[in-house]
Amino acid sequence: MSDNKKKLIAAAVAAVLLIAVGGGLFVALGGGAAKQRANTLALAKEYVDRGEYQRALDLLDKLLIADAQDKDARALRDAAIDAKRRSEGDRAAAEEAARKSDEKNVNTALDKIGKAVESVSKVATQSPEAAAAEAARQAQAEDARRRAAEEARAKAEAEAARKAEEEAARKAAAEAEAARRKAQEEELARKSKELQDKMRIVNDLVAQGKKAIQDKKYSDADKAFDEAVSRVPDGENRFQGQKLAEIADSYYDGFKGDPDGKDGQESLKNSIKFAREAIKADSSQALPHFTLGRINGDLKQWDNAIAELKESTRLDPKNYLYSFELGRAYFNARKFADARQAFETSAALKSDFEAAWYNLGGTLRVLGKREEALAAYRKAVAAKSDYAFAHREIGRLLAAKGDAKGAVDAFGKALKYAPNDLASLRELGAVLSSGGDYPAAEASFAKALAAAPADDQTNYNMAVVKIALGKFDEALSYARKAVAAAESNAVYQYTLGLAAESAKDLDTAIAAYTRAAALDKNYVKPRANLGAIYLANGFPDRALDFLIEAYNIDPKSFEVNNNLGAAYQRKELWDKTVEHYERALAVEPKNGTVRMNLARAYVGAGNLARARDAYIELVKLDASNWDAMFELGKTYAGLGDAASAKKQLQELLRRKSDFSRKDEAERILSGL
Repeated sequence: MSDNKKKLIAAAVAAVLLIAVGGGLFVALGGGAAKQRANTLALAKEYVDRGEYQRALDLLDKLLIADAQDKDARALRDAAIDAKRRSEGDRAAAEEAARKSDEKNVNTALDKIGKAVESVSKVATQSPEAAAAEAARQAQAEDARRRAAEEARAKAEAEAARKAEEEAARKAAAEAEAARRKAQEEELARKSKELQDKMRIVNDLVAQGKKAIQDKKYSDADKAFDEAVSRVPDGENRFQGQKLAEIADSYYDGFKGDPDGKDGQESLKNSIKFAREAIKADSSQALPHFTLGRINGDLKQWDNAIAELKESTRLDPKNYLYSFELGRAYFNARKFADARQAFETSAALKSDFEAAWYNLGGTLRVLGKREEALAAYRKAVAAKSDYAFAHREIGRLLAAKGDAKGAVDAFGKALKYAPNDLASLRELGAVLSSGGDYPAAEASFAKALAAAPADDQTNYNMAVVKIALGKFDEALSYARKAVAAAESNAVYQYTLGLAAESAKDLDTAIAAYTRAAALDKNYVKPRANLGAIYLANGFPDRALDFLIEAYNIDPKSFEVNNNLGAAYQRKELWDKTVEHYERALAVEPKNGTVRMNLARAYVGAGNLARARDAYIELVKLDASNWDAMFELGKTYAGLGDAASAKKQLQELLRRKSDFSRKDEAERILSGL
């Protein structure tokens, strides 16, 4: 909200406060037409001096209606009109200047974004240092874009949840209204017949005004409410406070129905005005404080909202809706401990009020109390079984604690009641994918993409699932879409490389891996995969460039050390080969392939004793590893242990008579 708009709202609130005070003075003074006229003129003059021109004009109109020839009233009215026009002109000029300033700022931001996008295409032709710097800048831009996207998603989720809460609040308000009517009828029944008749007329007029507000007939509502107020019996302050509070509440509904329109803004002013008058008429009324609290909440004046809502709960501690709104105000003010207490109070007062449990769950999550949050969300769905958003939150909490089955069930229920909820579809797919149920994950992501085909996160997730399913061409297509939507996302680029490599498109794979590595200087996987590709295609030196980079980032990586071992083995640098195979084996001690390569590296390094031990361990892990048995026999022979070599090779040929290297084994045996 701009400063100008804040000032306008503050002025509007101040104006309403002034008229509430002014109205009270007008009623209290009385005592003769001349004195009443003089007081009205004095009050109108005070309003003009304060810049509250409309308030002054309202008072002067009443005088002129009573006496159209009142020269003093006419003169003051003309002065107020002139001053009001000048004020509105100044305000309009200020707002136009602010609008142009905002527009300029937006255009400047768009230009910057456009230039950032254009610069992406230049990375490939820059020097490595410049490319890395450019990649870093683009990564930052991508982070900002992702944060904005996540904020937009969160906002959409919050808006959907808010609508559900408003529906629950409407039901609660209807219940409260019915309870108020019942209490008032009981109170009315104790009055005299004459007084009852007068009060019922007021009630009917208030009801008529409420209906007019619902029908957006604001002028009819104004007339009905004004007449209702004028016909309140003298001395009935409590009844007067009740009716003023109801009128304020009704005008608030009118504001909510048209918050940005002229009628809505006028309803807002009237709501504040009548709420203040209700409090003045009867300070024990809770409803007008509740109305003012909600208004301040709409204006994001959280401290004021809390003050008014606390007063409403003090005056009516058993009203669960008042505690609920107080909790929301506390939450928005980031006073989470207080919010928790307010939501707990609301839920205790009405155990089947699902919105209180849902908001309590959200508050407990912020406080880091996940198990308690889970319990609160479960009470929300116990109160309202089709509460899709609560089911979704249960799914998220269960997924975070590793309960994939429970999470899948919860997301499934969320989708049962809200079949097109993209968040549930995406997160269900993610849980299914992490649990290895790729066909089900594929179906979930397909539904999400049907609703949002350009969503980068879902296209990325779908690419990962398609790779797992061996559908590499399809994976490549989805990975391209993810990258197209977020070109500077290193993980998307890596996944594009993985899909392309799986689909045998090495040119695309190398380009994508290179881009991923440039975008994230600490990203090991694309460097490891580039090393593996170059090594497999006969370029060990180029492979080492990438693998050494990866090793410097993560010296404990299994993939990196395994590929380094293979690269050094290709160059017959045996000490280095042994070093990295040993490091890889430390990460995966039961990996037979690495142990076999390590044993062969020991042989290459001339350390036959260690090679023998490595082969023995390998045969223990897999007694049917025929190549390991054969290599162990050869190693025994190389160490001069003819008996062990003979025993090992004979055992091999006895168990595997069709061994592929049978002839070589027999030649070794014949020489022992």
